[in-house]
Amino acid sequence: MPIAELQVCSVEEADVTGGVCVVRVIGGTARAGQVYAAGGMRLGLTRIEARGHTAESVDPPHAARVHLTGPMVALLTRGQVLTAVPPTGHTLDDLEAWLAAGPPLSDEPRPRTLRVLAVSRMQDEALPDGIRLRWGRVALAATERCARAEDLPGLVRGAELGSVRGYLLGTFGPGAGGDPAALCRDLLGLIDLTPGQAAQEAAHWRGLPPARILHLRRIKGLLPWTAVARPHLPDADPLAEAVDAWAAVGPRLP
Repeated sequence: MPIAELQVCSVEEADVTGGVCVVRVIGGTARAGQVYAAGGMRLGLTRIEARGHTAESVDPPHAARVHLTGPMVALLTRGQVLTAVPPTGHTLDDLEAWLAAGPPLSDEPRPRTLRVLAVSRMQDEALPDGIRLRWGRVALAATERCARAEDLPGLVRGAELGSVRGYLLGTFGPGAGGDPAALCRDLLGLIDLTPGQAAQEAAHWRGLPPARILHLRRIKGLLPWTAVARPHLPDADPLAEAVDAWAAVGPRLP
């Protein structure tokens, strides 16, 4: 998931404490609580208004009115790009200690914001592999916090965790990047259908209730990450056979 980026369209009002701007989201997802960089200054995004209503988030390519804190708001110019950054003072060491034991953090990052940051750092090829792996563990912890904070359904939580675990496995291989068998067991264990049952429903999915279509789509969202693990499973392993069976059904799911 990319880091959020906002392009300034106009500054509607501003004073020494902050102001209101019209922006267009050009990357990631903008959320209240994020911190953005403007030169050497930091701006806090405290509120989003989209289509005349307060919104929790806004995605590309939509525009929104955003309330920002910080004196730098008055100096923003049309076309300037603001990039989400980690809250001031949050180092990797700080975040690891906080996630492990819960010591106080100033400006505690929201779970979704922390996940965006950690996934971005995990995927940053300019960083040493050891640092990227540490960010991957932060991303997994942040994903678990997202699931609790947002009360995500099991299949959605599984897909978000699977995306991080699958990336680590595909990039760093078994061992450092994780356990391929455990990844497949965990993801397939979330599915309440057999491949045969899913195939039957997929054959006439357009006639299914919307909730059922969504359920099948969420199942499909798990399968790319079992596919990443499949090359590391022995062909004779029953788990590999299960992954193969679902791989055959996946393209037919909505």
